[in-house]
Amino acid sequence: MASPGPEVELLVRGHSDLGEVAPEIKASGGRTALAIADLEWREMEGDDCEFHYGDGSNEAQDNDFPAVERSRLQEMLSLLGLETYQVQKLSLPESLQISFDSLKNWAPQVPKDLPWNFLRKLQALNAEARSTTMVLDTPLDARPAEKESRLEEEAVDWGPAEDLAADIYSFSELPAPEAPVNPLDLLCALLLSSDGFLQQEILLRMALCQFALPLVLPDSDSHQHTFLLWALRGVVRTWWTQPPRGAGGLQEDGVVLSRMPAFAFVRMEVSSNSKSQLLNAVLGAGPRPRDCFWHRDLTLGAGPREIADGLVEISWFFPSGGEDADVFAEPVAFLNLRGDLGSHWLQFKLLAEVSAAVFILTDNISRKEYKLLYSMKGSAAKFYFVLSPYRGKRNSNLRFLNKLIPVLKIDCSHVLVKVSSTDGEGFVRRVQAIVRDVLRPPCRRVSVEDMASAARRLGLKVDEDCGECQKAKDRAERITRRVKDPEGYRRDELRLQGEPWRKAAQVEKELGRPPWAGDPAERPRAELRARLLELRLQQHRHPPAAGVQEFVAGVSSASPGERQYFLRWMELGLARVAQRRPRPPPEALLSLRAKRCGAPDGPPERPDPVGVEHFVREMAQCFEAESHLVEAGRLPAAQRRFAHFPGLALELLLQGQPLELVDGSVLSVPLRWVTGLLKELHLRLERRARLVVLAALGAPATGKSTLLNTMFGLRFATGRSCRPRGAFMQLVGVAEGFSQDLGCDHILVIDSGGLIGAAPTAGERLELETSLATLLMGLSTVTVVSLAEARDVPLAVLHAFLRLEETGHLPSFQFVFQNLQDTLAPGPRPRDRRPLLEQMGGAERPGASARTSAHRAFCDPARQHVWHIPGLWQGAPPMASVSRGYSEAVLELKRCLLENIRNGLSNQNKNIQQLIEVVRRL
Repeated sequence: MASPGPEVELLVRGHSDLGEVAPEIKASGGRTALAIADLEWREMEGDDCEFHYGDGSNEAQDNDFPAVERSRLQEMLSLLGLETYQVQKLSLPESLQISFDSLKNWAPQVPKDLPWNFLRKLQALNAEARSTTMVLDTPLDARPAEKESRLEEEAVDWGPAEDLAADIYSFSELPAPEAPVNPLDLLCALLLSSDGFLQQEILLRMALCQFALPLVLPDSDSHQHTFLLWALRGVVRTWWTQPPRGAGGLQEDGVVLSRMPAFAFVRMEVSSNSKSQLLNAVLGAGPRPRDCFWHRDLTLGAGPREIADGLVEISWFFPSGGEDADVFAEPVAFLNLRGDLGSHWLQFKLLAEVSAAVFILTDNISRKEYKLLYSMKGSAAKFYFVLSPYRGKRNSNLRFLNKLIPVLKIDCSHVLVKVSSTDGEGFVRRVQAIVRDVLRPPCRRVSVEDMASAARRLGLKVDEDCGECQKAKDRAERITRRVKDPEGYRRDELRLQGEPWRKAAQVEKELGRPPWAGDPAERPRAELRARLLELRLQQHRHPPAAGVQEFVAGVSSASPGERQYFLRWMELGLARVAQRRPRPPPEALLSLRAKRCGAPDGPPERPDPVGVEHFVREMAQCFEAESHLVEAGRLPAAQRRFAHFPGLALELLLQGQPLELVDGSVLSVPLRWVTGLLKELHLRLERRARLVVLAALGAPATGKSTLLNTMFGLRFATGRSCRPRGAFMQLVGVAEGFSQDLGCDHILVIDSGGLIGAAPTAGERLELETSLATLLMGLSTVTVVSLAEARDVPLAVLHAFLRLEETGHLPSFQFVFQNLQDTLAPGPRPRDRRPLLEQMGGAERPGASARTSAHRAFCDPARQHVWHIPGLWQGAPPMASVSRGYSEAVLELKRCLLENIRNGLSNQNKNIQQLIEVVRRL
């Protein structure tokens, strides 16, 4: 170690790993660092060179030029039409409103179209959102030449010397309106203009598209860069884990909670090698690297960044259990700093503190860079350098690398040379081998929560630290920490959903037997009413338990923001409890992967966990029991305690929370509760109360919940572990300027989950399924029937159709074949239609009430509205992204549904009063 220079020199001469590399996007203008680097250098070298580092903020703090840097963000927001959202942030319901743009596949014409086009495609899980939304009229390859030509030909007259400063300040390098906007600038501007809940939804859908996610969001105006902990809370991944001893299995957890090794990639000054391309290649397996990180060789990737420098991105590798496909044997996090590390020293300090290893890409290591790296003396992270021999100053690099050996504890194996005349795949394999070597114990593992703690210590703002969020978190945790045994919690805390409710639901079914159900029950109706009153009295004697009272207090908050935070914390906490469950053995995993690839709506593998819907259901039962007693004259109306519960539930519905319409545990509609909720909705909406009801039916594991979520940006539960039973509803708003043209003000979307699984006989199960299908089809204007190609049309749908024909109401049917593994191009397939019609005819014949006219009426719409949706995943999860064919087919289906509503179904639209009557009748 006494003479390390020749060893490094030998490495530079002899190493031949390579890849073809394009020039760096641009070198950052400002350079900053911590004052400690300069102090230590002067103490060591006696150098009188002086750097001014400011007060510890990231960006240059030169007081002579504050307005230029501060105004850049504002100009970008103005260019994109987002300046109005700086005070009142853009909300999730506002971003999901249906407008004229929902009916067409439109391309942005001006920069102000870009945020909305990006949001629309991201809502549809279109993995091309980052590139296709940026295409404008001017050919891209013509713009750089035109700009360069203008700069060369124009002579700038700065005027008198005293006006020089004003002229410089007024000069802007922001893109002209016809120039492309860098996708990272667009993303940063959109996130800075969105509230925390829209940020969470954006990052969730970016994760489904396998995009790298923002971790530290820069703000060049305030220099208060934000660590996005809350925005990442909703991202959940499932991966294969192989313990040192014992059988492996699936593990599911939120990415913010999972501890894993982290590897950071940063650029120092200029680098001929692209960090993002290298990261994509390290993450990917096989000949097609994943484009998780945006890079300069993608469409518009070379556009200059104006506000995104300082952005830190994060992406993950998760093993799938396939030895050939898994680059690493355990989950690994990868971090990417946009811009030069010297200009964003605070972010670099964070990455060095949380990472197991830091890869520094650079062409030159000069005295200034050495001073910066010297300040990292004592860091626990391992440092690796990726150099280019062509643009670098070879002798200078070797001299400073030799000086850094004792400082950063590096050796020759920590210096890599990426030569553009050799094989890039070999270089990637070498980087992957280094990562695998670092992963060996002892290797530090951190969660995103741990990173947030480090960010706080360094002075970064954490989005989750706001008062409303923390107050809501404390309240939610007082509830969720007590839910350790879901079955026991439901028995002890959610008492109104026990045996009295099951018996009451059965009595109500007998009292309300529809005409097609045959003769009335044997017991007299008076006896049934007396029995129902007794059961309601039993329920009313049980006051809400402590957890339910705490939940009611949380949803009663006067602050809408605190109420939303509380609901999300409840969902996250209860989901965390649900994730602690046994996993299938390897054989089950292999069969599951073959059968369920892209099927997020598969059947549950265990008893239902406790969810937010159970607390809302408890509120509903309190209201139902109290209302029944008031109607029976057993309770004065003045003594009601729960009359305000429907109003609280309405607030949840308006904020995007799915509400239960049909109780899946007993397959019963709490009529008074649903009626009270709809009445509250009618009062709230006033003149904008015209509704279209869209319901989705189908067998389990056919992807209907994911289909609705993708079409409308909704939050219906998906996945084998959390799919609730019964039916849930969400409300989608229509923009005021479009409601008259569409013929409705809102779309009420109803998703049917699985049915009760404990039906004693197949006949009873068919009756339960038919009852649910009859209700949902009777309520709906449009019914989407989701099918797998290998399955028949459910008999319950056919029987429900025959029953509804007696009432004169038949919705418009859209039959959707979801091929859960096919990822071919979208579009209806004629060969799929004939089997569908044959299945309908064959399934209907056994019914005693089947008629030729019914068969013809049911089959005619099918010939016109049969859709084929390709498979959801492009590749094998967990590293697969949503296929482009799936998102495009779903978007086309959505446009067709809206066109049908606009052109032919508006006469069937209901107002809320009519909907209440339909609920009562059915």
